Amino acid sequence: MLLDEARVLFSGGHGGVGIVSFGPKEGSGPDGGNGGAGGNLYLLSTNDITLLNQFSQQTSFEAQNGFPGGKKRQSGKDGEDLEILLPRGTSIINEETSELIVELKEVGERILLCKGGLGGHGNYEFRGPRRTTPMFAQSGLPGEKKRVKLVLKLIADSGLIGLPNAGKSSLLNELTKAKAKTAAYPFTTLSPNLGVFSGKVIADIPGLIEGAADGKGLGVSFLKHIEKVGMLLHCVSSESENPLRDYKTVRSEIEKYNKELLKKPEIIIITKSDLVDKSGLKKIKSKFSKKSSKVIAASIHDWESLEVLGRILKGK
Repeated sequence: MLLDEARVLFSGGHGGVGIVSFGPKEGSGPDGGNGGAGGNLYLLSTNDITLLNQFSQQTSFEAQNGFPGGKKRQSGKDGEDLEILLPRGTSIINEETSELIVELKEVGERILLCKGGLGGHGNYEFRGPRRTTPMFAQSGLPGEKKRVKLVLKLIADSGLIGLPNAGKSSLLNELTKAKAKTAAYPFTTLSPNLGVFSGKVIADIPGLIEGAADGKGLGVSFLKHIEKVGMLLHCVSSESENPLRDYKTVRSEIEKYNKELLKKPEIIIITKSDLVDKSGLKKIKSKFSKKSSKVIAASIHDWESLEVLGRILKGK
């Protein structure tokens, strides 16, 4: 199952301690070295949408601590930086303030999230005319800590939306050779699926139901993925008793969540078109004539209808 939200504690490494040390000969002065700096923690954006799954077991990550200073004024080694891979489209939100820290929009973005702490000074740094034998040193400083909420919003060229069991996953599988789970019952898809058709990414958004905008049926977690989709492929089953009502139900929930999303380009797809006769299909399509200029019928068992849909997706 794709994890699209996580709460994590990120930390830079703790600075290494400075040490108290004196030369080997009697009367030698202080020579305690400084501790190394703690490692920084970076976020790196990639195309792997499954990366939030790494936080299902581990929810705390810290860069390496700096190493202690040494004798003869030797500084400790700096801690190694830690790089956390995250999917493109992830928003990093400060849990304490609910403010957006950063959104990873492009593959390869590398963001410094938590700086490592400075290393502590050894006793050599505290020597002076009046303090010839300092018997103390500094401990290192802690690295920055940020408790964040990670929210993934899929970035895709097109998004298949509709009520549960409207045939979205089956269409995705046929168009893209994806292997999304399908079955003859609602809510087979519990997390988004992605496929690539002619170089364009298509997202299969889990089915929305009435009340989705208020959280019913995990609706809000599904609706957020529509935000990053370029075009809506609104699937309405030809088997429905009232296809137009189904369409309005989904559009209403989208409007409640964010009415700006209704401005996205939309194609209405009457799915499972092989299950109704031509006259019945014509009646269904006529009901949507005022809703969109692009209303097509499609079935995974009708190759010609899939070719028509494919040409539209290619922009031909």
